[in-house]
Amino acid sequence: MREFIYFSGQARTSGNFDVNNLMNAGRLDIAMHVIINVFFLSHAMRDNVKLHLIFYGMPDPPKHIEMMVKPDTPLSKKDVANLIKKILYKYREGKKTEVVPGCFIEKKSFLQVSDELIKKGKKILILDKKGENLRKIKLDENSVFVIGDHNGLPKKELKRLKKVSDIISIGPKMYFASQVATILNNELDFRGYD
Repeated sequence: MREFIYFSGQARTSGNFDVNNLMNAGRLDIAMHVIINVFFLSHAMRDNVKLHLIFYGMPDPPKHIEMMVKPDTPLSKKDVANLIKKILYKYREGKKTEVVPGCFIEKKSFLQVSDELIKKGKKILILDKKGENLRKIKLDENSVFVIGDHNGLPKKELKRLKKVSDIISIGPKMYFASQVATILNNELDFRGYD
């Protein structure tokens, strides 16, 4: 299974936002594009992917949304935004709640999510343009790719995480977070990973 973490330092942590104005919801528009590019293909869905969305925006950070999208999930950006809105509304303090099949929400930080994955034997790979070339590293089913928003990852947590993670690069140029997800999926496709 492919696994990704997308971190947003500004994305809303409650469902009270306008799905027609995602830029003003802490740049939830970026998160929607990441979701679409992680899961969706032309005329198909990837059913072998887990995505962790970690939101640090107002009013109640942090929020961790874990997603494994089902093949019948609607395809438009507005539909995906409505799904995230519903998930955020269904948050219940002190518990991990399954809102729709395969989609959970809980209060958990970027570092807590990363630490849990490491304890499960996962290899955390942080995307950075100064990292090691993606095409030169070994990937396997335990790889988890960490993608930051347009402002990057939280520095304090990143400093600690770098001690137990690898830093990788998809190239010398800066790409949109959603493009990074597409490039990673493409590389995994070429390597024959499910």
